Amino acid sequence: MKIDKMTAVLNYEMKNEVLNLMTEKNKIEAEIQQFYDVLSANNIGMHEPLVDSEGFPRNDIDVYQVRTARHRIICLQNDHKSTMLKIEAGLHKLHAGNTGDSAAEGSSSAQLMLEPFACITLVSAGSPADLCGLQANDQLLEFGSVNKGNFKSMQDIATVVRHSTGQMVNVTVKRKGRHSSLHFHLTPQPWSGQGLIGCKIDPLPVDAIER
Repeated sequence: MKIDKMTAVLNYEMKNEVLNLMTEKNKIEAEIQQFYDVLSANNIGMHEPLVDSEGFPRNDIDVYQVRTARHRIICLQNDHKSTMLKIEAGLHKLHAGNTGDSAAEGSSSAQLMLEPFACITLVSAGSPADLCGLQANDQLLEFGSVNKGNFKSMQDIATVVRHSTGQMVNVTVKRKGRHSSLHFHLTPQPWSGQGLIGCKIDPLPVDAIER
């Protein structure tokens, strides 16, 4: 009886920890989007020069605003990666120690963000996607700040790619035959083929999600 009570207490604490991390993750994603909006308002991405051909600060953008936004995006993306790893570890612990339906219900909202939302259907040889280790049929759990919980359309992924040229993007996938998710660092950049990442991604129908 004491062991059961102790297990229930531990499950409750782990559930709260995961949900608190979920709240933190959502705040980070909202802040990242705010800074991406700053870049969009200045019609600039993460790596275009802030000076003109003569070396003077560009007069068509708010240089200070853009520089600050870029710095904050990089810092927040690192925070997001760390928080996602903590959430995943917490979910694994919670499910390993789960002895009742209440704990499973408590983790359902956190589990949502670890559900696949899109699938890589083609990876071109020699592309950034290929070089980082991504494969066709990988199901996306996370692409930068995009996950099942906030994914609305493929434009979300396109926005991350467009604003991350030359910048590492954290990608988490579910791969057939693997029990745990896989993490990759994808750097969108020009290469010999089309686009910046060299792979085709399609929204994942609900009935196509692997369990």
